[in-house]
Amino acid sequence: MVRRARSIDGRETAVKPCEISWFSALCDDDYEFLGVPDPKLASSWEHCRDIVLQAESGGFDNILLPSGYTLGIDTTAFAAAIATLVKRIRLLMAVRVGESWPPQLARQIATIDRILGGRLTVNIISSDMPGETLPSAPRYQRCVEVMQILKTLLNGEPLDHQGEFYKIAIDPPRIGTVSGKCPPLYFGGLSPDARDAAARAADVYLMWPDTEANVQAIIADMTARAAAYGRTLRFGYRAHVIVRESEDEARAYARRLLSRLDAETGAAIRQKSLDSASVGVTAQAMLRENADDEGFAEPQLWTGIGRARSGCGAAIVGDPDQVLAKLERYRALGIEAFILSGYPHAAEADLFARHVLPRIDHAPLG
Repeated sequence: MVRRARSIDGRETAVKPCEISWFSALCDDDYEFLGVPDPKLASSWEHCRDIVLQAESGGFDNILLPSGYTLGIDTTAFAAAIATLVKRIRLLMAVRVGESWPPQLARQIATIDRILGGRLTVNIISSDMPGETLPSAPRYQRCVEVMQILKTLLNGEPLDHQGEFYKIAIDPPRIGTVSGKCPPLYFGGLSPDARDAAARAADVYLMWPDTEANVQAIIADMTARAAAYGRTLRFGYRAHVIVRESEDEARAYARRLLSRLDAETGAAIRQKSLDSASVGVTAQAMLRENADDEGFAEPQLWTGIGRARSGCGAAIVGDPDQVLAKLERYRALGIEAFILSGYPHAAEADLFARHVLPRIDHAPLG
């Protein structure tokens, strides 16, 4: 089904069902009070499993399984294990491509997709090797080569890749995906090198929270970049969410999240991230700096999360009608996939699933 909606400049656009995903905190990122570690919310098989099962029972289409070399538990191992327990939800498995040998990664992806019955999607992260630091341009060039290799092998084609980083001639693995095709590759990054890599090889371009005007500008830029390579992109939006029966309750909960956080602790948490100096993280800091006295960059977009988190640092905050309206405005701009989260993740998944999810026209990305 395709319906019509108006964008923020008043133009009418076609809007397809969007994919609504949740987030399982594999990277030590779950709190009741931001910045205050809670042993019951630490990343573990049991805790992260329960978040995934909560998201599946709530009706979410997909769930991001994040990856960090120094934080939390291993994503690929977790994905293989949880794949045996879920029945309907897709998995969005994050892979740090700098840590992987592409043909082996292709075989892992195919195997997990088989376990899932064809419901695996992949979030590509342009990472360094542990202990290595590459400049931006070659690091993203390596990432493009990995995406190209994965697509060739997982599409069931022989590979003869002679690139800057990989020179590989190999047949595809005997075990392929259920569809016989490479799963959709989700990818994000704001730097010029990251944008070029997405335009060349990604399928879904992911954005962190931003104002509606900036989201519109990024979509326009990335659409043009992809077209220059004869390609098209789909667009995703990663954000936290706080939904309560009233806006006052939602804002009160946002304040509660920060009530035990001091500036020094928040800065230390942000610096733990391997991408703490990236263009995207800098943009999140600027969004926070330009917010009002209560931390709102625009109506319903609260930047307080970024005081204790590198990367995705803002939340959609409001009552069910306000949260729904905010998501619908992003959809009208061209967003087809949302990756949402909240603190604590299992409890907030339940609230969103009860108050907002049934009112959104949603489905896995086709």
